[in-house]
Amino acid sequence: MPKELPIPETDRTEPAPPDGLAEALSPGQPWPAPSPEKPPMPRLPHAPRSIHELNNLPEEWKEALCRILIPSTLLIRYGIHPIKLTNRAGQRLVTFHYEPGSFALGLSVRHQPDAEDPLYQLELQENSLGQTVVAFMSTNNPDGQRFNVDRDEEGQPTLLGTARRHLAEEVRALHAGLAPGQVREGLRLLSQVMPRMEAFLIVLGQDSVIVEPLAYHNAILFERHGFTYTQGQRTMEWIHQAFQPGGELAARLDGSTPFRQPEAAHSVRGRSWAIHDGILGRAWDGVKMLRRLAPPAGVDTAPGLPW
Repeated sequence: MPKELPIPETDRTEPAPPDGLAEALSPGQPWPAPSPEKPPMPRLPHAPRSIHELNNLPEEWKEALCRILIPSTLLIRYGIHPIKLTNRAGQRLVTFHYEPGSFALGLSVRHQPDAEDPLYQLELQENSLGQTVVAFMSTNNPDGQRFNVDRDEEGQPTLLGTARRHLAEEVRALHAGLAPGQVREGLRLLSQVMPRMEAFLIVLGQDSVIVEPLAYHNAILFERHGFTYTQGQRTMEWIHQAFQPGGELAARLDGSTPFRQPEAAHSVRGRSWAIHDGILGRAWDGVKMLRRLAPPAGVDTAPGLPW
């Protein structure tokens, strides 16, 4: 008879290998062992199906699920510990906002605790149908010059230029290559945020996310990251045609303001500044978009138009 195999030592445990991301952030530092005094996270009876349900979870679960929305490359780039969410001095750099009973949540990531502008800010809301809506998202390069377009000459908030404007700062931002509403150049993170958003939606058992772009350039950017229109696609197509030579909007680029120069028709940013300046003759609104957990929609209302 063949020799009986020895019984494996099933009760022997091997130490877990150190996490590569942690090693990258703290070269040569040992990976901290979990505290034996810390109780395990409570089990959930079921996964949350909406932001409202998520906000009613225990604190540790809310944070664990919202962490999904943070690109790991951002943490690596700015030396933020992936577990503790702190810098090397132990200062917390990530803030979450999720109140019990609320239908909204938010997060912000900073490179320094007292930084005026977050590296990454995201606000999500739940609509009346239980769907997830991107209410606001921005990124800021802390090494870039700041333009005070968010406050007017008297220091009052401009609400991204929708309530009032700081024209001198907007002109500076325009000439520096920024788009309307930007206080600094961005970090070009949308391509990294979207996979995290999709993972978050899967946790909620949802198959799509909705956004109402705050400006023309936002709509084009979302288009190029797989969103389609639920409202306003014809408006976007009309805008593209109206900026062509001989078009209605092209004719209004008469140089009467710094934002209405003829060359504005030839870039996404230029068009967005002209629209921000009121060239449509009405406020920018009525555009809604959706991204499904599926191949990108492939919508392109401004084919070949450079940024």
